[in-house]
Amino acid sequence: MAQSIEALDILAEQFNKLEGVGRKSAMRMAYAVLDMPKEEAERFAQAILEAKIKIHRCPVCQNLTDQDICPICTDPARDRSVICVVADPKAVNAMEKVREYRGVYHVLGGLISPLAGVTPEDLKLRELVNRVADGSVKEVIIATNPTIEGETTSRYLSKLLKPFGVNVTRLAYGIPVGADLEYADEVTLTRALMGRQIVDD
Repeated sequence: MAQSIEALDILAEQFNKLEGVGRKSAMRMAYAVLDMPKEEAERFAQAILEAKIKIHRCPVCQNLTDQDICPICTDPARDRSVICVVADPKAVNAMEKVREYRGVYHVLGGLISPLAGVTPEDLKLRELVNRVADGSVKEVIIATNPTIEGETTSRYLSKLLKPFGVNVTRLAYGIPVGADLEYADEVTLTRALMGRQIVDD
């Protein structure tokens, strides 16, 4: 039986904590780090630490940024009367690749999921309501994944925002039910954006 190397196992365990990384992939990554020259490994570790220190949530839209306010929120060419609501920063990146959307974003930081213990109180909903409440927002586009959690969150948002008289629309999905927005191709996302519909209560 092969002898376990504690430091290697600990390193692999850390990689295994990353989303989508299985045990075998984590071990390959751990070996790859060991194959690096010492200086490169130090730069790798420093990059992780610097990202954790410098990157934070934009106080306006809750997207990730290393600036006081993210570039999208400070861009004067953006239409601030339209807010696209997404679950996480990865979805912002997906929407930006489309190049058809010129509004701004709001990142919820997750989706409502009672089974996973995620409630509306866990999401950045208060910040969204504050943005809509000033009366300058005309439309809120809900761009959550077409899953049970995404649909539950969409309906909750529709009811939450209805008193403000804002149009709440949902992307028209040519995306298969159960698929993740971040993996959709640009043509599909463009069609979904153009064919968005009013959300029913």
